[in-house]
Amino acid sequence: MNTINSQTIASVLGVGESGVAAEKPTVVLVHGAFSNGQVWGYVAGKLQAAGHPVVTVDLPGRAGAPMAPDQVSLELYRDTVVQALNGVSGPAILVGHSFGGIVIAAAAEQAPEKIKTLVFVAAYLPHDGDSLVSMAQQDPDAKIGPHLQINKEQGVAVVEYSARAELFANDGPAPLKAKLPDLILDEPLVPLVSAVHVTDARFGQVDKVYVHTSLDQVISPAFQAKMVASTPVRSEYTLQTGHLPFLTDVEGLANAIRAAAI
Repeated sequence: MNTINSQTIASVLGVGESGVAAEKPTVVLVHGAFSNGQVWGYVAGKLQAAGHPVVTVDLPGRAGAPMAPDQVSLELYRDTVVQALNGVSGPAILVGHSFGGIVIAAAAEQAPEKIKTLVFVAAYLPHDGDSLVSMAQQDPDAKIGPHLQINKEQGVAVVEYSARAELFANDGPAPLKAKLPDLILDEPLVPLVSAVHVTDARFGQVDKVYVHTSLDQVISPAFQAKMVASTPVRSEYTLQTGHLPFLTDVEGLANAIRAAAI
């Protein structure tokens, strides 16, 4: 297993080397809870500029893919990602952020042949039977719990408005913190409590890379390390960010994904 921080990723990428590059794999980007595919905009641009085709997934139940919360399920999230993979030529680099780690694990179990590498970005890295709720309960250092509100009538989980900026972008600049609370979405409840089912024969055989976020308050650095210790990955990268590196370290995250694709 190889651990590299953002300062050494350039050397992994072989920056400055000459020669004709091989065709680069498509990168499929899957957002986490309380967000949508727009969060990947800056990173997608960097990856495309580096020669990677990019597909950004909008999971059902938000503006990009509207659906009533009670109609949304983890299986539907999985199938949405598999459908995106089916539209790609060749095995893809499948990237999941936060709760998106559970979603890409489910997709890998369903269609492992469609995936070159799974990249978990500040993400849950599950075992069979895990859910977001069950994993979050194992992370005593995470600070999001007291700020989660469950609206059973509407079927959504809501993050307390006043806590959003510091929870998700504690490392971000003031202008980002001012805008962020209005960008955090309500999340359908059912997928968050649903168990993912994965096997050693399918999900277990897919190549995996983990991108740690050392200042994270949503999925703590200690829990990120614990997950990787129990589910080995090929490589690890560490970004000095909070939970949203696609907003606070665009270059570092894009480079980590590019390095994972090698």
